[in-house]
Amino acid sequence: MFSGSLVAIVTPMGPDGALDFPAWARLVEFHLANGTDGIVVGGTTGESVSLTDEELRELTARACAQARGRAAVLVGAGTSSTRITVARVAWLSQLPIDALLVVTPAYNRPTQEGLFQHFSAAAAAAAGKPLILYNVPGRTAVDMLPEVVGRLSRIAGIVGIKEAVPEAARVRALRGSCRGDFLVLSGDDASARDTIAAGARGVISVTANVAPRAMKAMVTAALAGDAANAGRLDAALAPLHRELFVEANPIPVKWVLQQMGLIGPGLRLPLTALAHQYHERVRAAARSAGLLP
Repeated sequence: MFSGSLVAIVTPMGPDGALDFPAWARLVEFHLANGTDGIVVGGTTGESVSLTDEELRELTARACAQARGRAAVLVGAGTSSTRITVARVAWLSQLPIDALLVVTPAYNRPTQEGLFQHFSAAAAAAAGKPLILYNVPGRTAVDMLPEVVGRLSRIAGIVGIKEAVPEAARVRALRGSCRGDFLVLSGDDASARDTIAAGARGVISVTANVAPRAMKAMVTAALAGDAANAGRLDAALAPLHRELFVEANPIPVKWVLQQMGLIGPGLRLPLTALAHQYHERVRAAARSAGLLP
């Protein structure tokens, strides 16, 4: 259920920052029509730290109703507080979601034992919903090591990890530390093909926001062991993998979606619109992938 090409979907907003639900429905349908295997609501790319609980609940409920088994729906539940994360996991678990994605706590820089206890508490609150860990040191200033993930993989309900350390060696270390059926998903588009070759089962992608069909094709080829085809498809996406991070995610990817006519210009402060100096770079990457004329 959680393998393949999953999208860390953006949250569309109006110019005033209010949620744009017609655009949300349009985006979800865009992914369902283009083969995306799973939709991650309220992740980093969805501006999770700027969403209220009420907004997250409404976005999730609408995505579940629209997907109706056509794609998995996962929802970001992590915060920097174990107490708040446990509470969020508990109420999100009452919705018809397929899994929870829980990120390592940002800013407070817990120890490895603190990470183990944090995720253990979250899993205990999940009411039977699968829980996927999320390790993204570049955002959180803490790196959860494979040995701790191995311990967590043996807790009931913890089924996988989104690993954003962009190294095939990290995937191999995770595969060696964790139980045999534990799922590893790439959290880095640029290295996803290589990490799939090392044992990852797919990617939770930023690039898939704008190029879902192409990402699906690349991941499918990589999972099938068709290295030549996967390499060819990934080469066409490489400019997007690079330029969608020219400023902080999701600034560039929201700009491309706006150019594609799928969403409006809304971001929430402290994020700001893509700087004009980067417009042509990002536009060229989108053109190279056939997204813009």
